[in-house]
Amino acid sequence: MKGIEVCTTIERQTTERLASVPEKEETSMQAFRARSLTVAALAVLGLALFLSAAAPLPQPQPTPAAVSEIVLTLDPAQSTVHWTVDSSLHTVHGTFALKSGTVHLDPETGKAGGEIVVDATSGKSGNSSRDARMHKEILETPKYPEVIFRPTQVEGKVSQAGASDVKLSGVFSIHGADHDLTTLVHAELTGDRWRGTGKFDVPYVKWGIKNPSNFLLKVKSVVSVELEMSGEVKAAIDSRGESPASPSDK
Repeated sequence: MKGIEVCTTIERQTTERLASVPEKEETSMQAFRARSLTVAALAVLGLALFLSAAAPLPQPQPTPAAVSEIVLTLDPAQSTVHWTVDSSLHTVHGTFALKSGTVHLDPETGKAGGEIVVDATSGKSGNSSRDARMHKEILETPKYPEVIFRPTQVEGKVSQAGASDVKLSGVFSIHGADHDLTTLVHAELTGDRWRGTGKFDVPYVKWGIKNPSNFLLKVKSVVSVELEMSGEVKAAIDSRGESPASPSDK
C-alpha cells in the first residue's frame, strides 16, 4: 500500500510540474510582449521628439492691414495744368503752374478730401498781350491769385497698385466763387510713386467770368482743362488708425 501511495504522490507531483511549465512559458511570453510594446512606444516617442525638434514651427502670418485711406501728393515740379479754348480764328493753348496738392481717397466709402491749388498768376498762352489781358480783365489774378479744387467724393474702384479710372467730384473755386465739378481721373500707382491725368471743362461764362470775345474774335464759352499729375503715394491709414510701412520702407 505504501508503495502505491508513493507512486501516486510522485505521479501527482510530476503532473503538477508539467502543468506549471506552460503557465511559466505564457507568463514569460506576456512579459516579453509587454517589454516589446514598451520599447516600440519609446522608439515612436523618441522619433516624434526628434522630428519636432528638427522641423521649424510654423510662423503665424501677419494679417494685412485693412486700408481705409490712400493719400496722394502732387509734385509741383512734375505737374502742369494744360488748357485749350477754341475761337473763330484758332485754338488757344496755355498752361498754369501747380502750387501744391494732396488728395485723400477712401476705397471703401468713396469719400475724398484734400485740395489741389493752382497758381492763377502763372497762366500763359504764348502771347504776351493776350496773357496780360487774361490776367487783368478776365481772371483778375491780382485779386484772385489761386484756383482751388477740393475733392469730396470718388466714384469707381481705386486700386492700391496699377491703373484706376474714376470720377472725382468736388468743389472748384475760381474767380471768388465755388462751383460743383466732376473730373475724369486716370491714375497709375507704382510702389510709392504715382502719375495720372484729370480732365474736365470750365464753363467760365456761365460761372460769371468775362468772355474775351470782340467784334473780330469769337471765343468759345468753355475751356477744356487737362491736369497732368505726378507725385508720391503716402502711407495709407488702416482701420486701426495706424500707418503701414510704405513700399520704400520694406
